[in-house]
Amino acid sequence: MARDFTKVGVIGLGTMGAGIVEVFARNGIDVVAVEVSDEAVEKGRGVLSNSTGRAVARGKLTEDEQAALHARVHFTSDMGGLRDCQLVVEAVPEHLDLKKEIFAKLDAIVADDAILATNTSSLPVTEIAVATVNPKRVVGMHFFNPAPVLQFVEVIKTVITSDEIFEDVKALAERIGKKPVIVGDKAGFIANALLFGYLNHAVAMFESKYATREDIDAAMRLGCGYPMGPLALMDLIGLDTAYEILDTMYKQGRDRLHAPSPIIKQMVTAGLKGRKSGRGFYTYAAPGKSEVVDDALTPPPVEDGDGRIRPISRVGVVGSGTMATGIVEVFAKAGLDVVYVARTESKVEGVRDAVARSLEKAVQRGKATGEERDAALARLTGTTRLDDLSDVDLVVEAVVEDLAVKRALFENLDEICKPGAILATTTSSLPVVECAAATKRPQDVVGMHFFNPAQIMKLVEVVRTVSTADDVVATIQELCATVGKHAVTCGDRAGFIVNALLFPYLNDAVKMLEANYSTADDIDTAMKTGCGLPMGPFELLDVVGLDVSLAIERELYLEFRERGYAPAPLLENLVRAGYLGRKTGRGFRTYA
Repeated sequence: MARDFTKVGVIGLGTMGAGIVEVFARNGIDVVAVEVSDEAVEKGRGVLSNSTGRAVARGKLTEDEQAALHARVHFTSDMGGLRDCQLVVEAVPEHLDLKKEIFAKLDAIVADDAILATNTSSLPVTEIAVATVNPKRVVGMHFFNPAPVLQFVEVIKTVITSDEIFEDVKALAERIGKKPVIVGDKAGFIANALLFGYLNHAVAMFESKYATREDIDAAMRLGCGYPMGPLALMDLIGLDTAYEILDTMYKQGRDRLHAPSPIIKQMVTAGLKGRKSGRGFYTYAAPGKSEVVDDALTPPPVEDGDGRIRPISRVGVVGSGTMATGIVEVFAKAGLDVVYVARTESKVEGVRDAVARSLEKAVQRGKATGEERDAALARLTGTTRLDDLSDVDLVVEAVVEDLAVKRALFENLDEICKPGAILATTTSSLPVVECAAATKRPQDVVGMHFFNPAQIMKLVEVVRTVSTADDVVATIQELCATVGKHAVTCGDRAGFIVNALLFPYLNDAVKMLEANYSTADDIDTAMKTGCGLPMGPFELLDVVGLDVSLAIERELYLEFRERGYAPAPLLENLVRAGYLGRKTGRGFRTYA
C-alpha cells in the first residue's frame, strides 16, 4: 500500500518551486517552503500569492480555498524546518554541485524513511543520489512549468532507487492529479530530450539568418499548431537554463544536435536571458513581462506602391488533387479569377464539384453567404489545356512530388505564360531552384508551400531561390495577405522551416522508442501534456504516413549530411513491412 503523505517540503521558490508548493497545498498536503534567505522567501511567497490570485480571478479557486491553501504553507529560510517532512522536493537552479550540496545537508536533517526528490530537468539523478548516505531513497520528480496547470510529471528511477520509494512517489503524483510517466536516468529524460534538440535547431536556423525569428515562430505555430514558437519558448524557459540543459545532454550523449548553438552562450554572457531579463531573442516591455515590443530586428511592413509589387488579378493552378483544389478555392474566395488545369474533363469537373461542396458547407455554417458562394464559383474556369494559362499573372503548380514531372511542367509554363508572370511551386521537399533552372526566367520562379487543407491552414512558406527576384518575393508575400494567409519567408533548402524542424524531432522520438527507453504511449503523453503539443510524435507520424515521413527524412539527411538526421532503422523497417500508419491500418499503432 502506498504511503499517505501529509507533510512535504520544497526547496527553492522560483516559478517552478512555488508552483510545486501550490500543487501540494491545493491537494490538502501541508508544505514547508524553503529558500536561501528571508528576502528570497518573501519573493517566493509573492510568486505563490500572484499565482493563486490569478486562479481566483479566473474562477478556478474560491477565496476560501485560496486562504486554506496559504494556511497549509509554512515559509522559512531554515532547512531545519524540513525535519518532519515525509518527502522533500528540490527545485533549485540547474547546477549539479549546488544540488549535491543540498542533498548532503538534507540527508542529515530528515528522518531515515523520508524520500528525497529532485526536480532536475536534465542533470543525472544518480549523481545527485550518491551525495547522500542512502541513495536508495532518492528519486527524480520532474514537474513541468507552470506546475499547477500542466498534468505531466516524469518520475525518474535510478539503478539504485528502491522499488518501494519509486511506487510511493508514482502514487503521490497520481494523487495530486498528475499523469506520471516512468523513465530511466538519462539526460533530458523524455520531454526535454526531444524538445531541446528541436529548440536548438531553431536557434541555429535563426543564427544562420535562414529566416527571421518571427517567421520561424509563426511557421511552427501555424504549420504545426504548437502553442508557442521555438524562439519565444526559449525566451520563456530562459536562455541560461536552456544552455545548461543542452550542455548536460551533449556531455552525456555526445549528440552534435544537442551541442548548444554558439549564440545561446553569447546571449547568456551578455545578460540576454529571455523574458526574465527583458530581452532574449525578442525584446519585452519589462523584465518578467510577456509583452513583446519592437526592436532593431523587427521587420518593417511591406509598403504598397513602392514599385516592388507585381499586379495579380488572374491566377492559374495546375493539378486536381486535394492541395490543388484547396488552393483554387482560396484564390476564388479572395476575389481572384482562377484558371485551373487538370488532365481530364472528369477531373476538371471533380475540382469544381469539390469547391462547390466546400463553399456550400461554409454557407450552411454561416461562414459565407449564398452570393459569396456564387461569386466564387463564377470566377472559376476549368480546362485540360496548359495553353489556357497564357494570360494569367501567376501560376501555382500543385502536381505530384516528382522532380522530373515538375521540371517538364515548368518548361511548358515558361513557353506558355506571358512575360512577367510568376511561376510558383507548392513542393514541400524538392529544390525550388530545380524548377527555376528548367525555365529561361528563373528570377520569376518562387516556392509557395501551402499546408493541407489549404482552405483552412493559415501558413504559406514563401521560398526564395538564389535566382528569385525581390519583387517576386514581395508580390507573393502581399498576395498571401490578400488571400488571408500568413506568409513566412525562407531560403531554398530541404524542409524549408516547418519540415526541417519537425521531422528531426519525430526521428529522435523513433530512436528513443527503438532504444527501449520508453513506450510510444508514454512518449506521446510526455509531449502532449508536458509540452502542450496538439499530437504526440507517434500519433503524428501515423497521420502523416510513415512512407511520407521517411521520404522527407531522407531528403533532409541527403541535404545536410547530418548523422543525427539519418532515418531511424525502425522507421525504415516499418515502411518495408507496409505499416504506413492510419492509411494502411497499422503504423506505430494498430487501427480498427
